[in-house]
This record gives sequence, structure tokens and C-alpha cells, in this order.
Amino acid sequence: MKKPLPTNLARALFRFFQEYLPAQRGMSQHTIHSYRDTVLLLLRYTANEARRKIEAIALGDFTSERVIRFLRHLETERHNGIATRNARLAGLHTLARFLIAHFPEHMATFQGVLGIPFKRGTQQLPVDCLEIAEVEALLGGINQGTPSGRRDYALFALMLNTGARVQEILNLKIRDVRFDPPHQVRLLGKGNKVRLCPIWPRTAKLLRELTSATATTSDEAAEAYLFQNRRGEPLTRFGVRYLLRKYLPKRLAGGQTGLSKRLHPHSLRHTTAVYLLKAGVDFATISHWLGHANINTTMRYAKADMDLKRQALSQVFPETLGAPVGGKMRLDGTEITRWLRHL
Repeated sequence: MKKPLPTNLARALFRFFQEYLPAQRGMSQHTIHSYRDTVLLLLRYTANEARRKIEAIALGDFTSERVIRFLRHLETERHNGIATRNARLAGLHTLARFLIAHFPEHMATFQGVLGIPFKRGTQQLPVDCLEIAEVEALLGGINQGTPSGRRDYALFALMLNTGARVQEILNLKIRDVRFDPPHQVRLLGKGNKVRLCPIWPRTAKLLRELTSATATTSDEAAEAYLFQNRRGEPLTRFGVRYLLRKYLPKRLAGGQTGLSKRLHPHSLRHTTAVYLLKAGVDFATISHWLGHANINTTMRYAKADMDLKRQALSQVFPETLGAPVGGKMRLDGTEITRWLRHL
């Protein structure tokens, strides 16, 4: 039996994932895998709906009506939230633009896909950061007397120091760390953008000790991943999530605040951002530090943190939060109401 010839969609998808996304758009493997999962879900949905095999699906099946039904399927059948639904749609928008450029005869069909709007929902603020006591509990619960414990302590210390994304930390190789002053790490962020992030001398010392067994002048050692599992393979995001759950709950038992939060590895990034703001670091510096493409992303942290809100309020109405300033009368509830009426 002859194998079926590849359809125009199959050839297009090969170029999309093998050439367009990595080479022309410079997207990370994490983003490419997310787009791949989206397309696989759509292909399986289309095959089931059209009662055809996946290899028989063609460009003409990629219609806006079907994509809308697919998105509804994600929400109702797979119970995906609005953020996940919108992330899937973003991947399909990218695919539609690619297909328009290569198959202009199907432009009207793919423009219909581009016309599908993102769904608006309640904006999730990054409030899932750790308090000082929780950070101390996390680091204090790690036994540094074992090789795995030293690795885990250095891992979380570096994440808190840099505020880097989990995958950025896991992609680090020994050559990306400057152990001598000025201590820093070279991070590869979204869009393959490189940034240098300073680290504390204490963090550099932890990393030096972690790599002492393999840190030689050979090129092979320099190319080794900084954080590895017991098999010598790079640590994964799932491994980091496991380690966070392993250490944190044990130290926060008894109804403390940590158990009521949805803490995950990205929470450490939020923690660094909030405490940089509290320390008075300006938004532009924090934005470059964290590798944000837009400073508005950084400003979300100021909206989320209650202490920063109180600080802002005290600057506008200092009399309401403390003793009278400069002999002025302290504004109580009655005075505030009267003042508002005259605005």
C-alpha cells in the first residue's frame, strides 16, 4: 500500500516549525513547543469533527468557523481558562499570517482566522510572591550537606537573585557564569535576547562550589549545564516545581500563608520584582533586569503589592497615615469626605 502524499498543509507546517519560527522569527523552543501543541490539538479536533484521518486534512479545513468551535471546545471540554485559550489563539494567528504569505489564494480564509478576537477576562496580577519568612523557610529547609542539597540551594538562590525565568536559569551553562568580580550571569531570554544580570558574591561562591567538580579549562566542561539531575541531564521545569513543593510546604505547615497561595517556580521571579520595587529601584532598570519587552509588564507588580500601594497613598495623603505633618490637621473620615465634595 502506497503512503499518502503530503498535503499542502503538511508541507506548510513543516516549513512553519522547521524554518519560519526558529530561523526567521527567532522564537524559543518553549514557544515553538507551545505552538506545536496548539496545532496538534487543532488537527485532532478537525480529524474528529470531519471524520477524516489527520494526514488527509488540508488548508481548506483551517477555517475561522472551525477555529471558533475549536476554541469553544478548549473552554468547555478541556476546561481551559481564558489565558490558555488566548495563548492557543495567538499561535493560530501566527500560523495564519504565515499561510497568507505562502498561499495568497487562501487569503480570505486565513484573514477570517486573524479576525477572531482574544477573549477579555479579569487581569491576573502577579500576587503569588513569597514573603520574607517564606523565602527564609524555603532556603532554610534545604540540607546543604548533600550534593543535591547544594545544587537546590544554589538554584533557588540564583533564581531569587536574578528574577530570571525558570527556563532561562535551566539553560545556563558553566561558561555563562562569571565567577570573578564583577559577578554576573549571561541569560538568554525570550526572542533569543541576551542580557547580563549581576549576582551577589555569595551567589557566585555557591555556583563556584557547585561546579568545582567539573570546572576545568576544557571547552567540554564549559559547555556543561549548570544545573543537572542525578543522571547528568539538564534539570527540567517540572523538576524545579517538584523541588519547590518539596521544600516549601514542610516549613510552612500549620495554616501559614504559603499554603493558601498558588506558589510555583515563577513566583520566585515575582518575588524578586516586588522587592526590587520596594528597594526603590526604578521601573526601567527592573524591566531590563527581568528582560521585559514592555515596561508596562513591570508596572503590574506595583499594582499588585499592597505595601507599595500604602507607600503611594502616604505620599499623596501623608496626614492620613500618621502624625500631622508640618502642623497640618490630620484628615479623618469626615475631613476626607468634605474635601472630596469640593473637588
